[in-house]
Amino acid sequence: MSGHSKWHSIKHKKGAADAKRGKIFTLHSKLITLAAREGGGDAEMNAALRAAIDNAKMANVPNINIERAIKRGTGDLKDEAEIIESMYEGYGPAGIAVYVQTVTDNKNRTVSSVKNIFTKHGGNMGTAGSVAYLFHKKGIILIDADKSKHDEIELTAIDAGANDIKIEGDSIEIYTEPKNLHEVKSKLEGAGIQVKSADITFLPETEVLINDEDQAKKVLRLMEALEEDEDVANVYSNFDIPEEMMEKLG
Repeated sequence: MSGHSKWHSIKHKKGAADAKRGKIFTLHSKLITLAAREGGGDAEMNAALRAAIDNAKMANVPNINIERAIKRGTGDLKDEAEIIESMYEGYGPAGIAVYVQTVTDNKNRTVSSVKNIFTKHGGNMGTAGSVAYLFHKKGIILIDADKSKHDEIELTAIDAGANDIKIEGDSIEIYTEPKNLHEVKSKLEGAGIQVKSADITFLPETEVLINDEDQAKKVLRLMEALEEDEDVANVYSNFDIPEEMMEKLG
């Protein structure tokens, strides 16, 4: 498999990019609303909704918020602003490609904000299709486990239908086809393996290796600024900062 989700693993090690609790709850609610609107409010019949609910629960989103978000998506709540999903594309420092998923009730506000963040942090917005072709959709499961358990987890993941596994230190990334994400996660949990997160991600076809410390700092500042925006759900990129440099940068 080409590339891997470097930013995804970095932000989870940092604690979901140090996001504010309020933003986390709002974001998960928006993602649940989108999933319910597109595939219906029955989580047993709607795999995307089931995954969105699972992730919300892992983030300790209250059940009342989850139920309200589902009703908003199915149209049972009236006079609610429409939630819109959009993807924005651009380039950052060192020529990295950046692919940004947003969920918002005000598209004009969102596009202006995302564009300003790119500009402020040494990047620029691209046109539709300018970087999307560099990424492909996959399921990603993150697990933290000490080395003694790696072989067991790897074998269980393969038996469960995983496509690829990458290990860095105590962090294990398991990749699946998007449609198989929930099944693989369930089989891992059924084997007593604790899952840290399970998401749909976009993996880069090729990666840009960054060995310059100043450039690495600029890349991380851009990624963090995008993640902090209230309407941004996920940020994907094709940069690869070596582990030893990441440790130095803290």
